[in-house]
Amino acid sequence: MGKEEMTSSQEYRAFIGKKRLILLVLFVFSLIAFLAAIALGSSNIAIDRVLATLIGSGEQKEKIIILNIRLPRAATAVIAGFGLGIVGCVMQGILHNPLASASTIGVSQGAAFGAAFAIIVLGGGLMSASSQGAQLSVSNPAMTTICAFIFSMVSTLFIVLLSRFRSMEAGTLLLSGVALSSLFSAGTTLLEYFSDDVRVAAVVYWTFGDLGSTFGKDIIIMAAVVIFATIYFVFNCWNYNAMQGGDNTAKGLGVNTRQILIMGMVVCSFTASTIVSYVGIINFVGLIAPHLVRKFVGTDYRFLLPASGLAGAILLLLSDTAARLVIAPIVLPIGAITSVLGAPMFLWIIYKGRWKR
Repeated sequence: MGKEEMTSSQEYRAFIGKKRLILLVLFVFSLIAFLAAIALGSSNIAIDRVLATLIGSGEQKEKIIILNIRLPRAATAVIAGFGLGIVGCVMQGILHNPLASASTIGVSQGAAFGAAFAIIVLGGGLMSASSQGAQLSVSNPAMTTICAFIFSMVSTLFIVLLSRFRSMEAGTLLLSGVALSSLFSAGTTLLEYFSDDVRVAAVVYWTFGDLGSTFGKDIIIMAAVVIFATIYFVFNCWNYNAMQGGDNTAKGLGVNTRQILIMGMVVCSFTASTIVSYVGIINFVGLIAPHLVRKFVGTDYRFLLPASGLAGAILLLLSDTAARLVIAPIVLPIGAITSVLGAPMFLWIIYKGRWKR
C-alpha cells in the first residue's frame, strides 16, 4: 500500500511538473516574441542593440525608436493579449461554452459602442497627426472606459440571464451574442452617421484596433486592471474547476455558482472594456488562446488560466509584428490580422462540434 501511494505521489508530481514546464516554455516564447516585436520593423535592430538600449546604453537613435515607439507598443500587446486571453478562458468556463469570449458574445461590441459614444458625444477621443501618421489620443480615458464598461455590462447582463436557462444551448447562446453584436454595431453606425467628419474618423480609426496610441499612463492603467483581474481569477481557480462538473456538482462542493458567475462576468467585462477603450476591437484572441493551450495543460485552471494569458500575449505580439512587416513601413490594422488568424480557428471549432456539451 505504501509503494502504491508513493507511486501515485510520484506520478502526480511528474504530472504537475509537466504542466509547469509547459508554462515555462510559453513564458520563454513570450519573451522571444516580445524582443522580436521590438527588434523587427521598417528598420530592423539587432537583438544585442535592443538589450543594450533597454538597459540604458544604446545610441540615441536606437533609444528613440525602441523606447518611444516599439517598447510601448510591445508592452501594450503583452498586457492586452494577456488580459483578453484570461478573460476568454474564464468566460468559456463559467458559461460552459467553448465559443465564449469578449468578442463572440457581444461584450467587446458593447464596449466599442460605449467608447464610440464617449468619443463622439462626450468628446473623449481626438485625432492627431504625427510623423508616424494619424493617431487617436484618448483625451479622457476615465470617461471612455466608464462608458465602455457600462455598455459592456448590458451585454454581460443579457448573456448571464440567458445562461441561467437550463434549456439554453451553447449554440443558441452564441447566436444571441451575434445578435447583440449586430445591435451595438448598428448603434455605432448611427452615432457615426450623425457626427462630424473628424469624430467619425476618430471612431473608424479606433475600431481598426491600434496598439501604437498608448503610452505611459495608459499602459499603467491597463496593466493595473489586468493584474487585478488576474489576481481575482487566480483566487477563484478552485471554484472554476468545480464548475466544470456542472452547477449541481459545484453547489455540492460548497460553491456559490450564482455569485461566481456574476462576479466573474463583471470582472471579465471590466477588463475587456478597459482594453477595448484603449486599443479598439481586437477579435478572436480571447477565443482561440484557451483552445491552443488546453490540449497541452488540460482543464485545471491553475495552469489553463496563465497559459491562456501567455498564449494571448504571444498571439497579439506576433500579429502586431506581422501587421508592421507585411507591407512596411505601412502598419496594417491589428484587428484585421487577428481576424485573419482567428476566423479559421473559429470555423474549425464549430466544424468539430466542440460547442456541444
